[in-house]
Amino acid sequence: MSEKKPVVVYGVSGYTGRLVCEYLRELNVPFIAVGRDKARVQAVVDKIPGMETADYEVVGVDHTVAALTECFRGAKVVCNMVGPFIKYGAETVEAALAAGCHYQDTTGEQDWVLEAKTKWGDKFAAKGLLLSPGVAQMYTTGEIAAQLCLETPGLDTLDILTLWGGFPTTASTQTIFTILKAKWYYLEQKQYKEWPLTQTFEVNVPGQHSTSLALPWGGTSHPVWFKDDPRVANVKVAAGVFAREVMEGVVATVKMFEKDIKPLPFAQQEIELGKIAASIQSNMPPRENPRVNRSVDSVYASGPLGRVHCVIHGHSNYKQTGLLQAYGAYSLLQKAPLKPGFASGCQAFGHRELLGILRAFGLVMEPVLTVHK
Repeated sequence: MSEKKPVVVYGVSGYTGRLVCEYLRELNVPFIAVGRDKARVQAVVDKIPGMETADYEVVGVDHTVAALTECFRGAKVVCNMVGPFIKYGAETVEAALAAGCHYQDTTGEQDWVLEAKTKWGDKFAAKGLLLSPGVAQMYTTGEIAAQLCLETPGLDTLDILTLWGGFPTTASTQTIFTILKAKWYYLEQKQYKEWPLTQTFEVNVPGQHSTSLALPWGGTSHPVWFKDDPRVANVKVAAGVFAREVMEGVVATVKMFEKDIKPLPFAQQEIELGKIAASIQSNMPPRENPRVNRSVDSVYASGPLGRVHCVIHGHSNYKQTGLLQAYGAYSLLQKAPLKPGFASGCQAFGHRELLGILRAFGLVMEPVLTVHK
């Protein structure tokens, strides 16, 4: 089955999974569309534009290590969309490792990134395989901006802002509330420091006069990705959506969680947060509109005697994610990752290469880079 199809997209019935399939088709990469319900996956794939010209097959599989390993065997890359990843990711990673596949996912969960690095990073590296959680607009595009800044020597501090327009998908909404149960970290002098759960930021947004409300958003992936980078000692990230009313609702929920849900047993916390997530977003959001779903990633990088600012304006953050996943798979089919084992998208594929593919498909503008001398 999978010998002729080198890429597995797991979780195709979700919003992002179908976009990954769409961009794999555009890159002429054969793939297997996988989900727990084959009929549901087939119904989704049938509606993806241009699928009649794609080389693919549809497979249903149980979410167990044994079943997933059998499904992945013979493929080369697994693109995993089944989250929240701290809850469902372990089986997929174990199966990818057992089947000898590179692994990518779209997580925004810092606790999952930390767990993946600790539990499986060395095991993937020993096999020359990539383990890359978080290949997605949130936060790969911001990492591209950070890496562009770090091309200037002597900078050791990253102050990162990522914002986007629109409303989270069902899976993203579940993740937002899942991360409330975890500790959130920033990086200070190479040490993880914990954010207060109720931390907020009033941020200046490049390109507009008004400010926006942002959060640590679970700490994000950046502090973990840069922890072992000898250039970087400090990383703080603010993130969110442009709509202030949405962010105010998230802040209110965080406060309610700390007061009413956090004292409950851990299992009960998950139940109560699941109810809230379902009440906020239970339907598939509409396909992104570039006039509405805009994004901005802004990075101030500094050192004792240096300052650089990079801004990347774009649109359609879920399309960015779909393309980044598809390009990662496309690249891995042709050459080894720049860094095997645990690595971010930029560390695995190159930040200028990822910027190039986003630019080629018209999803981001040319970065605005300001170097202060």
